[in-house]
Amino acid sequence: SYEYSDFNNVEFDSYMIQLNNNNNFRLLDVDNRVVLPMNNQIRILITATDVIHSWTIPTFGVKVDANPGRLNQTSFFINRPGIFFGQCSEICGANHSFMPIVIESISIKNF
Repeated sequence: SYEYSDFNNVEFDSYMIQLNNNNNFRLLDVDNRVVLPMNNQIRILITATDVIHSWTIPTFGVKVDANPGRLNQTSFFINRPGIFFGQCSEICGANHSFMPIVIESISIKNF
């Protein structure tokens, strides 16, 4: 689940797209991408409700653990538009392989 707390509490879930859709990257694409403005410092807050997870976007060099009952944070700067893929990088259970993360970076004007 994601929340843009600076924008009237916009909340949404992001799930992996079903395998029968041939127009997307297998096991990587999601139904709701996280859209972020480029050329801005981005801060994210991370937590978990069940087990330890790890929110990872390799292109950004970001890997942050999400621990139940704790709040963790990191920041990064996206300097170009694009679509960036990541995943949960902590073996967290039976559906660990089905937790992709997709960030879409757009200009601040279009954000």
